[in-house]
Amino acid sequence: MNARTRALLATTLVLGVAAGPGILPATAAQAPAVAAASDPALEAAIAGLPSKDATAALVRIGGREGTWRGTSGVHDLESMRPADPDARFRAGSVTKVFTAAVALQLAGEGRLDLDRTARSYLPELIPARYGTVTVRQLLNHTHGIPAPDFAGATVEEWYANRFEVHDPRAMVRSATAKEPEFAPGTRQHYLNIGYTIAGLLIERVTGDAYEHQVRARVLAPLGLRGTYLPGSDPRIRGPHNHGYQSMRLDDGTTGLRDVSVWGASDGWAAGDLISTTADLERFTRALFQGRVVRGPLLEEMFTLPRVPDFKSGKDAAFSVGLSMKKLGGREVWGKTGGRWGYNAAIASTRGGERTLVYSVNSTDAKGQDMNSVALALMVAAYGPPTA
Repeated sequence: MNARTRALLATTLVLGVAAGPGILPATAAQAPAVAAASDPALEAAIAGLPSKDATAALVRIGGREGTWRGTSGVHDLESMRPADPDARFRAGSVTKVFTAAVALQLAGEGRLDLDRTARSYLPELIPARYGTVTVRQLLNHTHGIPAPDFAGATVEEWYANRFEVHDPRAMVRSATAKEPEFAPGTRQHYLNIGYTIAGLLIERVTGDAYEHQVRARVLAPLGLRGTYLPGSDPRIRGPHNHGYQSMRLDDGTTGLRDVSVWGASDGWAAGDLISTTADLERFTRALFQGRVVRGPLLEEMFTLPRVPDFKSGKDAAFSVGLSMKKLGGREVWGKTGGRWGYNAAIASTRGGERTLVYSVNSTDAKGQDMNSVALALMVAAYGPPTA
């Protein structure tokens, strides 16, 4: 990143804290490129990028209510050329939808029993203290297993360890060495560890690599040629818009660092997918039409457990693979994801009337609050949150 661009973004970040969402001067910002029908609300949601919150956004709206395509921002902060609308990006926890779909397919084949305990499949890995946790509880986050330990407590420390390769079995051992957070099936706590174990269950019952099962069962049948699971490779293969993260730089100042190259093995079956908006739109449409998970098992993805959230005490919001929000007076099902430099989401009304897929190159993709551009897109697509 050149000194002028870094100074410009740093100034925007500082101003944004005091004065709300900051926008780069018009000479530096890329106007949204829009295809299909005009939608002022969606156009406004991605206008003015790069900003303090995001450097690019790729959006696809589909379904019977109409289509819309939008691209805003830049490919990278060095060249400042327009963002590539066909670029690959890190989809983060959207991976969980693919993992859940494979697990449900295996359940439909009688190879995986949702009511059977995880320990019965992986007795050498799951200790007796978690002996009653079922496969369904792993998939709907009601298992009570805490998160594993990772090196580092700040984004700067995590960045220093970005090339570390994490073994899923070691992550499970780290998590299950701790006491349960709650009795299985009594609370819901959204964590990655249930899906790490689910990936290992898929490997155990198929005798095959998790990655190959996802390719054979989902990616290949749907023709998702821009989607892949990277394993230990920290790069994004093929065209991609760069991701940036606000952090402390080497000179002691706070600014944006290019974090496009960052290993995702800590996410694995819970969060390492790389995809495109076109592929995720095709996947979302097929999933909601019952062409990925067939028959009654699809209902598992649209059934919320009747338990409170572990932290907030509110009703559970996550099903097997998906989550649900009430927006604009109707239920919207989908999944968001975040990896450093990238936020992504798939969403749809149950009947597929309106689908949304986005990639937002967030400057704080794993922050506590939802990225402002991503939130604006959700509201523009479906309406404001409703009780």
